[in-house]
Amino acid sequence: MNYFQRKREEYLALDAKDRRRYVTDALLNNALYILMAIFIIFTAVVNKNFLSPSSIVNIITLAAVSLPMALGIGGCIVLTGTDLSAGRVFGLAAGISAALLQNRAASKLIFENLPKTSGGWIILVLLLVMCAGAVIGMVNGFFVSKFSLHPFIVTLATQLITYGIILMFFQINGNGGGPISNIAQEFKDAVAGPAIKIAAWNVSIPWYVIFALFLVILMWFIWNKTRFGKNMFAIGSNSEAAKVSGVNVFLTTILVHTLAGAMYGFAGFVEAARLGSVTAATGLNNESDAIAACVIGGVSFVGGTGNIGGIVLGVFVLRIIFVALNMLGINPNLQYIIKGAIILSAVSLDMRKYLVRK
Repeated sequence: MNYFQRKREEYLALDAKDRRRYVTDALLNNALYILMAIFIIFTAVVNKNFLSPSSIVNIITLAAVSLPMALGIGGCIVLTGTDLSAGRVFGLAAGISAALLQNRAASKLIFENLPKTSGGWIILVLLLVMCAGAVIGMVNGFFVSKFSLHPFIVTLATQLITYGIILMFFQINGNGGGPISNIAQEFKDAVAGPAIKIAAWNVSIPWYVIFALFLVILMWFIWNKTRFGKNMFAIGSNSEAAKVSGVNVFLTTILVHTLAGAMYGFAGFVEAARLGSVTAATGLNNESDAIAACVIGGVSFVGGTGNIGGIVLGVFVLRIIFVALNMLGINPNLQYIIKGAIILSAVSLDMRKYLVRK
């Protein structure tokens, strides 16, 4: 019996009153998806370019940039927490990547006398920024687990600390806080260059989309097939019960945040190659998009609930909405209001489902 047959049997087994409540609950629980589907259809009717091959590829590439951060922050939400430092860690990783992978022939360099950009050097920089992100994540996890501090407070503090580091970093070698540009072409080609070319549509899929797909598979395996993943969900559901069952709550919490930080580092590395120029403001408020995508995808703030497929769906839904808003000519300032409304609606609906189950 498939999902739809099972739901049909459940519906038919109810009396008239319970059927009405069943339908009402189903509509409310899926209201966000229904409204988004209507909005997407409306956009496709108003702007014919919305579903063009180039627009679809654009949505895919934008989603691929956002996915690593959402995959990382999703684990923090499963633990009933969040991570407000994500956007700044992303920005720091982007800045470091840009500085270490500048064109050596450029007149203005952050770091002089570095090796010429090559495949090995690019991989080394990637590992470096992922480690930097992991260290910040480890600090978050340590203070959350060791001192039972709320993740909101801890990550707010590390957000400010990281931003201070970013501002000082952009002052190095007389840069004066200006953007870091002149990114080496080898770096841009290796990360943002075309991996797949679709001649019929005259579009190409960049390498970082392939990387994002690999990360999705890796994180799915970690969440679903490892003891670490099972422990993460157990702590999110009930940390005290998990501790009694032998789960190392302290270590698992640190590892969840450390893995999240590494994902932010990876995302920042990709962003540096994609943009070709990084500023101190890079990554500002990116954590809000990641949190919204996770909640839309079913990762619950009550803890212990979520899956990688839902996060991927949430990222794509959010990107589709933002692209649609631009195509409809919506004021960019208004888009922030819409983004906030989406987050508030998603969290409210999520809490409603939790209260109904309870």
